[in-house]
Parts: sequence; C-alpha cells; structure tokens
Amino acid sequence: MVAALLRSVFAQETEKDAHPQWCVVADPLRGHFPKLAAMMDEAEHDVLAHMAFPKEHRAQIHSTNPLERINGEVKRHANVVDIFPNDAAIERLVGALLLEQNDEWAITRRYMSLETLACMSDYRRVRPLAITA
Repeated sequence: MVAALLRSVFAQETEKDAHPQWCVVADPLRGHFPKLAAMMDEAEHDVLAHMAFPKEHRAQIHSTNPLERINGEVKRHANVVDIFPNDAAIERLVGALLLEQNDEWAITRRYMSLETLACMSDYRRVRPLAITA
C-alpha cells in the first residue's frame, strides 16, 4: 500500500502538485512509523528535485541506468588489464572511457535536447551546435 501511495507522488504533473501529495503519503505514517515519516520529511526536496525539470526529461534524470552502464564498462576494461602499474594508469583508462562516453552522449545520441532544456534557462535563444561531418 505504501508503494502505491509513493507512486502517486511521482505520477503528479508538476512539482507544485507533488509536494502536497508527498505529505498525503507521509502524514498517515507519522503515528505508526515516526522514524520513517521523519526520514521522508528530510528527504522530500532531494527526492522530488527532478520534478523541477521538464516532464520529458524526468525519466532520464531519476534513472541510474547510464551510471550503471559506465560503471560496467569501467569494470569490464579494468578486468582485462587485471593489474595496473600505478594510479596514473587507472586514471588514464577511466578518463578515456569517460571522455568516450561523453562524446557519444553529446554527439551521436543526445540525452536531453537543448530545445526542451531552454525553458529552464534565462537565456531563451538556444541553438544546437552544428556538427561538421
């Protein structure tokens, strides 16, 4: 039942609607589970921070899939090397993998479009950079 109530928080359309719904979920728990209710009060703004972004981006923001993917890639490459001669070798490998991932997300498959992020900026004239082939 608590899980269903929590899902109702994330189903809200706007951040302004999500915060009152969070209280609707937390308030009944106060009598039976005061520690849980206190934890929910403390975590409310952190948990709902992604609601300030456009609805199209929320799934990407609250998902840890990209982070898990890059951690898996680092682990896979590190297992191939097995033993690193020094810390600089580890930094070079991980740095190269992170740069490659950054280029892939920035150029080949944009994670979030600049046009939809423009609504969050004070500077409204947003144009994607031209990529020369």
